[in-house]
This record gives sequence, structure tokens and C-alpha cells, in this order.
Amino acid sequence: MAKGILGTIGLAATLVFAIPVGILGLQFLLLDGQPVLGAAFLVIAVLMVAVEEYLTTPTDLPGMVFGKTVDAAVVVPDENGEDEHGDNDGTN
Repeated sequence: MAKGILGTIGLAATLVFAIPVGILGLQFLLLDGQPVLGAAFLVIAVLMVAVEEYLTTPTDLPGMVFGKTVDAAVVVPDENGEDEHGDNDGTN
């Protein structure tokens, strides 16, 4: 899935917070001998990234609506230069 520059910046901002939580989870899991707490922190770190990546937020909706509108309005010709009606002049 291609991400725009704002999506990439949003993912980077999420990783700034998720990576320290994941490292804390690894420390509890491997070094401090608290596997339940360590696993909980690792799950939280993974969920932070997953929610940012896959959850649709209100700021995503205008872009989704615009993309669907453009896809519905634009007729893309096939490799022969004809649209789905068989003509190549762009009229229906």
C-alpha cells in the first residue's frame, strides 16, 4: 500500500513512541524476569503501530471519498485507446 508523505510522517511519529515501549517490554521480558509484564508492553507497542497503520480516522475520510469520486468520474482507456463503450473520442 503506497503511503503519502503525511502517512509516512505519521508512521514515524508513532514509531517514536512505540519503539521505547517495545524496548521496555524486551527489558522486562529478557533481563528482569517478568515475562507477563514484558509481553504486555510488547503487545502495546505492536498495537500502537497497527492502530496507526490500519485504523481509519476522521482525517482519512476526505481522501478516501475524493479517491472514490475520481475513480468513478474518470474513464481510463484500455491499451487500444478505447474506453469501455468502444469509442476513442472520450464521449459516451
